[in-house]
Amino acid sequence: MKVTMSSITVFLYTILFPFVLGIAKLISSRHPKLQTFFRLREKLFEALEQNISQKSSSSAFRLWVHASSVGEFEQARPVIAALKERHPELTLFVSFLSDSGYNARKKYPDAAAVFYLPTDTRRNARKLVALLRPDVMLLMRYDFWPNHLLEAKKAGVKLILAAAVLQENSLYFNPVLKGFYRNIFHLFDEIFTASPKDTLAFREQFRCEYAETAGDPRFDQVWQRSRNSSSVDHIKNLYQQRMVLVAGSIWEQDEMLLLSAWQALGKGLSLVLVPHQVNPENMARLYRELDKRSLASTPVSALNGNFNPEKEILVIDQTGYLVELYSVASFAYVGGGFGVNVHNTLEAAVYHIPVLFGPRYHNSPDAEGLVAAGGATVIHDQQELTTALRALTRDTQLREKIGKSAGRFVEQNIGATAIIAEGIERFYNTDKAT
Repeated sequence: MKVTMSSITVFLYTILFPFVLGIAKLISSRHPKLQTFFRLREKLFEALEQNISQKSSSSAFRLWVHASSVGEFEQARPVIAALKERHPELTLFVSFLSDSGYNARKKYPDAAAVFYLPTDTRRNARKLVALLRPDVMLLMRYDFWPNHLLEAKKAGVKLILAAAVLQENSLYFNPVLKGFYRNIFHLFDEIFTASPKDTLAFREQFRCEYAETAGDPRFDQVWQRSRNSSSVDHIKNLYQQRMVLVAGSIWEQDEMLLLSAWQALGKGLSLVLVPHQVNPENMARLYRELDKRSLASTPVSALNGNFNPEKEILVIDQTGYLVELYSVASFAYVGGGFGVNVHNTLEAAVYHIPVLFGPRYHNSPDAEGLVAAGGATVIHDQQELTTALRALTRDTQLREKIGKSAGRFVEQNIGATAIIAEGIERFYNTDKAT
């Protein structure tokens, strides 16, 4: 089967990308992020080949999942779990673009190999596809690398795009790039979108008539994880009968607003801070800020029987707490909305509690949906945050009304996992039947 992409932009990409890559390597010594990018891909194929020879089966159905970072991989996790439950013999490979995604999931137990995606040259793409020999490649949401997709397609791999979104004003609709992305999207055998609006855009704007609405499997993921919060029972016991604000994935600007608003409220609200980064430098900065404001705090790593939730802020200085920690909250603040984009709002909303976040949330369909459903409040400054916290603390009916809207929004969107898993199984059963 001959597979080509006729777009001029695709042709230019194929010609120019090696030159861009070469320049990036030349200047990488002066740019730490570029240097790290290339260093992490040294001897990638040797390590991958060793892993595959040790762990993968030559006869099992082989699924390759690619995610840009950990957030996109979380969308894939419930799909993987559903497939592994029904087909334990399935061989799974997971690739990441980012080092944060790789580091967070490099020991993912269900995978035969977790690795960095090689740079997108034809040679690397051919080598990777020949090594993995996948039956299906599942790409989560975005991160389209033409040579890897094209070489997989040439090799007969079924390509599935899941949790796909087409945000307004994105590069996909740029007149110069639209033809490029149309060619990319037409490589996929199945496109499962996050919403009916996205399905319509794929069909009308890019002529992808096979696109269908599945939803976002992250709804299934957060719902499943919320069924068990026993890992934070020791923390939950400290806050019995108390009003609690859990501030998750917060950055410095979030902290400034939160601490000022919390101080303005006076007593009656316990505060738990969960920094987005828990490296020593960031934690030292946060503790300095708390000391400057004369605010007592205790890190969770040093939590003991002397902790007083009425007078002390609990600071989460370790990873792995956040998702379950929202179960302790009366309401939640999710960080990132004063930076590039708000972080995961579903992890809080699933517990039927009101959610607050900053104004930069329009790149998150989940956050937009939550606002539209009446389950979230958008904050623009400290005064708005103080007012919102005071209202939620004092008005039980308001708190319950918004919390129910948040929880209902999550529950109404459960079900994407089954649709996507069944789409993969169609290829699985077909291949095994032949």
